[in-house]
Amino acid sequence: MQHDHNATGNGQFRKSLRLWHVVIIGLAYLTPMTVFDTFGIVSGVTNGHVPSAYLLALAGVLFTAVSYGTLVRRFPQSGSAYTYTQRAINPHVGFLVGWSSLLDYLLLPMVNALLAKLYLSAMFPEVPAWMWVAGFVTLISLINMRSINLVAHFNLLFVVVQLMIMSVFIYLCIRGLGQGEGLGSTWSLIPFADSQTQLSALAAGATILCFSFLGFDAVTCLSEETKEPGKIIPRAIFLTALIGGVVFIAVSYFMQAYFPTNARFHDPEAALPEIALYVGGKLFQSVFIACTVINTIASGLASQTSVSRLLYVMGRDNVIPSGVFARLHPRYKTPIVNIAVVGVIALSAIFFDLVTATSIINFGALVAFSFVNLSVISHCYLREGNRQGLANQMKYLVLPTIGFCIIAKLWLDLNEHSLIFGGLWALAGLLHLAWLTKAFRVSPPNYVAD
Repeated sequence: MQHDHNATGNGQFRKSLRLWHVVIIGLAYLTPMTVFDTFGIVSGVTNGHVPSAYLLALAGVLFTAVSYGTLVRRFPQSGSAYTYTQRAINPHVGFLVGWSSLLDYLLLPMVNALLAKLYLSAMFPEVPAWMWVAGFVTLISLINMRSINLVAHFNLLFVVVQLMIMSVFIYLCIRGLGQGEGLGSTWSLIPFADSQTQLSALAAGATILCFSFLGFDAVTCLSEETKEPGKIIPRAIFLTALIGGVVFIAVSYFMQAYFPTNARFHDPEAALPEIALYVGGKLFQSVFIACTVINTIASGLASQTSVSRLLYVMGRDNVIPSGVFARLHPRYKTPIVNIAVVGVIALSAIFFDLVTATSIINFGALVAFSFVNLSVISHCYLREGNRQGLANQMKYLVLPTIGFCIIAKLWLDLNEHSLIFGGLWALAGLLHLAWLTKAFRVSPPNYVAD
């Protein structure tokens, strides 16, 4: 069951994004300053070796990044894992993967609104919390409706601010280490490993930190707005993961040298304000916390951009109502209805708590990562028959298999909230698919380009 896109009268995206635009949107989604949020927890798990856990996590993520790059070259359309699985494995499986991905894509702008509410309410307790949520959602929605390039330029500003504050943080750490703080030495292998280091502890830490990389794949949703997507998007995916990883490793190294143990933290799970206070004093702490609000705006912008494109592709395929979701603004060429829908969902941050919201998100991401690796094996190795020679064996079988196994380890560490909510969401998708396909007797509807 296929239909031509002219039937929906949706027009086409404007191809205006270059490599730097896409990488910046990816980094904004990743939010480099999350390194501070998880440090206290992972330092405890790894016995003071957070940088090594980041190295392991980065290695794991890059396997899946290679799989994404392989598939973008073959299917340079928006839709990310939904599109790839649909084309590489089966349209029914593709729909279910897209439906599962929707869960974390839809909820991430809400989580960012929730974080903004928490930070700003702590700074200005006299302002009603709902006003922060409404203001945040309105701001990111208006920027997103106007232009994808405007999103990229705003995110460039926000990412540069994050990198500047982290550079100041590293400088303050180096100064403190020179004055005898922490290890008392700027350069040491101890943050990476010592005689007590256990690989199992590093692996457990890496499992937590892999979730810091969620979002490096979101740039695949920008394929139809990017010049030469088959060339640029694979590079952007790899660069987003790699640059994010290098920033995480560098910052966590100096932090670990400054805080070899968690002994100074009252609450290792919420160590960010204490880290800023001990390293830079009261003024730096205030600036630092203000920057965390900027992070949430950057991540909120990038995540709303991605999910509005995924909704557009699923609407264009007619698996969700095309009259609503497959429309672009005639002048701005942005899916403004989808952006508004995501904005309304984000307003639920007024009622949610952070633990419940964040625990649900990881399910959809892991479904996407798992099936992207399987799609490379299915399409490139089995269907196309690229089996001759060591290079093909490595690229189309060994690397995606390793990527899949690393993601399988993450599945084992998901909490029950995530599995229950994710399972119920997937079941709802299965019932919707059964209705769409007359109890699986026909293929789901599918968009065909001219």
